[in-house]
Amino acid sequence: MTSSAHVAPELRRARVGVALLFLTNGALFANILPRYPEIKNALDLDAATYGLAIAAFPAGALVAGLAAAMFIRRFGSAKVAVAGTIIASIGILAAGLSPSVLFFALGLFLGGAADAITDVAQNAHGLRVQRGFGRSIINSFHAIWSIGAVLGGSMAAVAIAIALPLGIHLAISAVLFGVVSLIALRLCLPGRDVETDEDAVADAPEIGSALQRIAVKTVVIIAALVLISIAGALVEDAGMSWATLYLATSLDAPAALAATGYIALVGAQFIGRIVGDRLTDRFGQRAVAIAGGLITSVGMGLALAFPSVPGTILGFAAAGYGVATLIPAAMHVADELPGLRHGAGLTIVSWLLRLGFLFSPPVVGLIADNAGLRTGLLVVPIAGAVAVLCAWALGGRTKRDV
Repeated sequence: MTSSAHVAPELRRARVGVALLFLTNGALFANILPRYPEIKNALDLDAATYGLAIAAFPAGALVAGLAAAMFIRRFGSAKVAVAGTIIASIGILAAGLSPSVLFFALGLFLGGAADAITDVAQNAHGLRVQRGFGRSIINSFHAIWSIGAVLGGSMAAVAIAIALPLGIHLAISAVLFGVVSLIALRLCLPGRDVETDEDAVADAPEIGSALQRIAVKTVVIIAALVLISIAGALVEDAGMSWATLYLATSLDAPAALAATGYIALVGAQFIGRIVGDRLTDRFGQRAVAIAGGLITSVGMGLALAFPSVPGTILGFAAAGYGVATLIPAAMHVADELPGLRHGAGLTIVSWLLRLGFLFSPPVVGLIADNAGLRTGLLVVPIAGAVAVLCAWALGGRTKRDV
């Protein structure tokens, strides 16, 4: 393990650069989320059509996700992450300015495709920096992502409160975070580390070859890890896609206050990730996931059973805190599965978890049109229960050297 006092200055700068990439990635999409109800009303969409339209973002991510390996190996993870950030900002801006549901969906599709590539690339560069540090720092980057999401959501809430036009708001966001990503590129490690970049990701042929070689037991574990990841994705999507709309339309919260549902979720998620490493070291991934799943199910379950604006905001906060460690834990276990080289299991799980983001919006929207959005949001406590049931696939408490 490398002592903090002996870490090279370029690694310290690179850590700041990766943190800025994660911050930007969290903030960009969060700027448009609280304004979804405004877009829904402007385009006169019912809940089912709205759900299908916003599913274009994860659909783009699912289509493009496996292409990340090719770009990273050719251009390096830092450059790919920044290029993806800028393209994603353009897609989000286009979605916000779209005159029809088709162009709204196409803008989100472009944004989602670029976001998926950015996600893989920034994690690959984060792992490269982590190897230089000689200790785990990757969870801190995911915590910074949550800060970015809170920042983006807060920017949107302020924009709504001062009646800033949507196009101007999203243009400011695109320019601001595009500049931040370029600053991050200057701080990141130069060139590319062949070993780290190629270990961090896998492309489609590698994944297909790997799946043909692994044992049935490993396939079952991968399935459980994917379900855990999807559970986390379902909860995140509920906050991203429906929290603001539910508070504004079902509970009659003012528009600026309605935006705090998503902010509460990602804010609590940040806290959960900050304390998550310590809790995992003490109790193990499995115990933390079980506790988190129960907090999610009980917290959001009570909020839906006894609907109120403060209770719902607290319910989304409980859900965000509960699922904070699910996706990082599943990815960590997937990356160390026997029979798979580093990067293959991680890529499989990170790609398939996007199925949760893809199917959640249209399913919730369909339920909302027929039984109400309150019923549709039952996916959140159900996701918590799935995490509890599948937690066996995660690691238990490990013995530590004294």
